[in-house]
Amino acid sequence: MVMAGPPRYPRAQWRAFWRARLAGADHETAVAAAGVSATAGRKWIRECGGVVPDLVEPSGRYLSADDRETISNGFFAGESYARIAQRIGRHRSTVSREIRRNRTLRREALPARADGRPHPRGPVPGSPRRTERDKIRYRGWHAQSKAEERARRPKTGKLGRNPRLRGQVQDWLDERWSPEQIARQLRVEFAEEPEMWVSHETIYKALFMQGRGELRRELHRCLRTGRALRKPQRFSAGRGGSQIPDKVMISERPAEVDDRAVPGHWEGDLIIGKDGRTAIGTLVERSTRFVMLLHLPGQAQPAPGARAEQVRDALTSAIGQMPEILRRSLTWDQGLEMSRHRQVSEATGIEIYFCDPHSPWQRGSNENTNGLLRQYFPKGTDLSQHTAHDLEAVAIQLNGRPHKTLDWRTPAEALNELLSNQSGVATTP
Repeated sequence: MVMAGPPRYPRAQWRAFWRARLAGADHETAVAAAGVSATAGRKWIRECGGVVPDLVEPSGRYLSADDRETISNGFFAGESYARIAQRIGRHRSTVSREIRRNRTLRREALPARADGRPHPRGPVPGSPRRTERDKIRYRGWHAQSKAEERARRPKTGKLGRNPRLRGQVQDWLDERWSPEQIARQLRVEFAEEPEMWVSHETIYKALFMQGRGELRRELHRCLRTGRALRKPQRFSAGRGGSQIPDKVMISERPAEVDDRAVPGHWEGDLIIGKDGRTAIGTLVERSTRFVMLLHLPGQAQPAPGARAEQVRDALTSAIGQMPEILRRSLTWDQGLEMSRHRQVSEATGIEIYFCDPHSPWQRGSNENTNGLLRQYFPKGTDLSQHTAHDLEAVAIQLNGRPHKTLDWRTPAEALNELLSNQSGVATTP
């Protein structure tokens, strides 16, 4: 709905006309009260489409139509910005920004045409040289019209205005990249094209505010949470403790693990499938966030201790294939699946430590990764349907995502760099 009056009339006259009409005045009385023609009044009625417009006065924080007329008159008279600002009770920077934002160039100040000829109504030969200020024009009614146009809501967002940007964002969302990863990568790949930059918050808004129509409705399922609406954060406790023989607590873990400077320290856990009968093991290297997934064949009715034996065998196989410098420690929660941890340590030489009860943040990288993995392996599904090859493909995709914590390198790149520094040869496990 367009409510702005013709540019030649200030907004104050438009409001005066509508106040008179809402008070019961006829058309002739209303246009007389506003000081406009009957034709202008009829045009305003047509533009409003039969809907009563909003007559709320603008906040004093913003320049009014009268302020802009005062600026226009002062600018035309050649007054300084400081003098104009004093007259409207504003800072001179406000006047300067207003003129810069809403000015128009005179025809003679426009760039030369492609054929080299001057623009119509160009400067007369022999006329005095114009100053920089003479090359611009500022009109209060035109500035007010532009300001009102910019203030209209809702606006079409950047993703809605730029099909190329929208397509690139949708492609990366299809690859299950997070909005923050996308926002960063846009600045890397399109460093010379600011129109292809967008913040992660803009992407979230485009996904959660479907009325804007900027991104496909179903793309919210590509987010880690899969939610179509934002949800307040709340405390969530981890699983309870368990009786695991000979366990060594995290408080005894070497201090070098905490700063993530030394490679080879891992965090691990299980993600559980439907009815707790199937699971996938997850390992995350703390320094590089490199991910490995353990294939655990499902069982219709797991026997007591069967999962612990599966986890023991899978860990022994995966860790045994790692280079020596990547076998320093493993931190796990207190799930009973690790009751065979001593056998894993004896077979691989890796030290295993256990988190405190209800303390999932002590394996923060692993918890974050498990959340990402739920995009691929939703809760309440049968995880045994995924083969070892499927798990490897998912791990490759996760290890190919850029991470903010890695200065936007991928885990695979970070691990290769660490191994190269250690041995001079870039290899990955």
